[in-house]
Amino acid sequence: MSKVCELTGKKAMFGNNVSFSINKTRRRFDVNLSKKRFYIPEEDKWVTLKVSTRALKAINKKGISAVLKEARAKGLVK
Repeated sequence: MSKVCELTGKKAMFGNNVSFSINKTRRRFDVNLSKKRFYIPEEDKWVTLKVSTRALKAINKKGISAVLKEARAKGLVK
């Protein structure tokens, strides 16, 4: 499974580990994802999504319907 947020499209970034002697080795910054079930009252069904914690904060603030509407407008969700 890919580590991509289904609502925001966030995915892993890459950078460097930098040692004390300033040796650089490549590393990966993964996204903080969690699998959650949401109830969508307009469609009267439950949906399981893999979302980032930033998306969870947006859902708590705006509601799942508004966040899904924005994601559909960006083309991230069908």
